[in-house]
Amino acid sequence: MENALWDGLSAEVRREVDSLVSAGRNVQAIALMREHAGLPTPHLHDCVDVVGQRFSVLRHGPASS
Repeated sequence: MENALWDGLSAEVRREVDSLVSAGRNVQAIALMREHAGLPTPHLHDCVDVVGQRFSVLRHGPASS
């Protein structure tokens, strides 16, 4: 998954985001991303997009090229 916001997060935060998304806790996943992404704080819409992408990856595996 290529995404500047996702790529900028530490591996630990990414694991936590994936755990939250897997548990259906999307609001908490978004809050975590916004808290750890640094400044400027990412837009809510960008975080929602990442959560949707992570949900798809976690549910269906990475898209094949």
